[in-house]
Amino acid sequence: MWQVETSGFGGATKEHDIFEEIKHRFLTFKKDKYMENVERFQSLAKSQSPKFMVVACADSRVCPSAILGFQPGEAFTVRNIANIVPTYESGPSETKAALEFAVNSVQVENILVVGHSRCGGIRALMTMDDDETEEDIDSRSFIKNWVVVGKTARSISKSAASGLSFDQQCQHCEKESVNCSLRNLLSYPWIEDKVKNGTLSIHGGYYDFTECTFEKWTVDYKERSRVESRLAVKDRSFWS
Repeated sequence: MWQVETSGFGGATKEHDIFEEIKHRFLTFKKDKYMENVERFQSLAKSQSPKFMVVACADSRVCPSAILGFQPGEAFTVRNIANIVPTYESGPSETKAALEFAVNSVQVENILVVGHSRCGGIRALMTMDDDETEEDIDSRSFIKNWVVVGKTARSISKSAASGLSFDQQCQHCEKESVNCSLRNLLSYPWIEDKVKNGTLSIHGGYYDFTECTFEKWTVDYKERSRVESRLAVKDRSFWS
């Protein structure tokens, strides 16, 4: 466990102990990974061509590279609170910029949205008042202003899991929010065009870190429903 020690007038922080461990990890990476694959890393220095784009939560417990074993150059990754993808019509955001670059410039072949258990962002969404709208939210609450994008997932979950405990409702929403993000992805014309012609696939995933299990599913665009709240999926699998 890293420790931060304070000493001296004003409580100056000694960062040596913290960064000594990081330094050790970096030098181990350089020795065991970089130097053993120099040509690979030199090639990556010139260009990248990952097959995957991953949208994951910023939660420190759910690093997609650690969980799914992505190596440098394999996954273009964006992480935000609650792994949310906003609609195309909403205002600019770093997630939308990352999507544009990954799909149109890097030309990834897969987008994977990964949700997870015990998500604080989803819990914040689920604790909002049912009648609270974007206009009602204090502009200083950055978290609420972001997670409200998932209000459709909250509404579906509160209805479908109304007889369950709050924690179970949150778990339902953690998965439903992924599906809402997948639907939102199809609101981007240049994403839907690529999905329609078969050059891009979009997938959902759910990581339960209390049980260490992973669920994966793929959007079935050809069988997509006309009903906004439904999403046709295929190739669902459960890894445990």
